[in-house]
Amino acid sequence: MSSTRRKKSSQADGYVGILAADIHFPENGSLKDKRQYLRSLKAGLARRLGASVAEVGYHDMWQRSRLVLSVCSPSFPEVERALDLAVRFLEARDLMLAGVHREIVKVGGGEACGYPGETERFWRDDLAAAGGE
Repeated sequence: MSSTRRKKSSQADGYVGILAADIHFPENGSLKDKRQYLRSLKAGLARRLGASVAEVGYHDMWQRSRLVLSVCSPSFPEVERALDLAVRFLEARDLMLAGVHREIVKVGGGEACGYPGETERFWRDDLAAAGGE
């Protein structure tokens, strides 16, 4: 095996960062207001971080939401920094973070389609100071 091939097989293909945030909108008065605010939040996160963002919970509650976002990078510190920036972005808005869960998955290279490589998971739960348990 050549040294180039050995290097490639021992390196990770990349990292995927996942952030789940439970959000409370204390000043919100309707589903329409909530959806408008979420549209702005999702666009801001996508624009600033290149993140994919989706509302995955509490769709019919006008003062609550759960957002999940993901970012990808070949560097663990880069993914960690992006998740930190996402939390700071949310904390700077007119809302309360009820809880935050972060997970970073290291994806190793499989040789062919259908053969997943090695994966490692790193996670951390953060609770907002305003209402976390």
